[in-house]
Amino acid sequence: MLPMSEADLREADLRGADLRGADLRWADLRWADLYEANLRGADLRWASLRGADLSGADLRWASLREADLREADLSGAALRGAHLYGAIGLETAIGYTP
Repeated sequence: MLPMSEADLREADLRGADLRGADLRWADLRWADLYEANLRGADLRWASLRGADLSGADLRWASLREADLREADLSGAALRGAHLYGAIGLETAIGYTP
């Protein structure tokens, strides 16, 4: 697993990045561009993804428990098997349908 827990990635351009299985616990990804990023199986527990562009991202089997998803764009994101228990702000996330 790629360790990046607690990383400051605010507003980072991570479009199309291969972050499969990455350890992004407590990472600050506010307003990051993760368009079509591969986050399959990534650990995003407690990460701040507020306003992040996750459109078209592969989040299958990722753990987003307790992650802040307020105003994040999840349009077209693959969420099958993603763990969303306790995620914050799903009601304000763009393109999310339970």
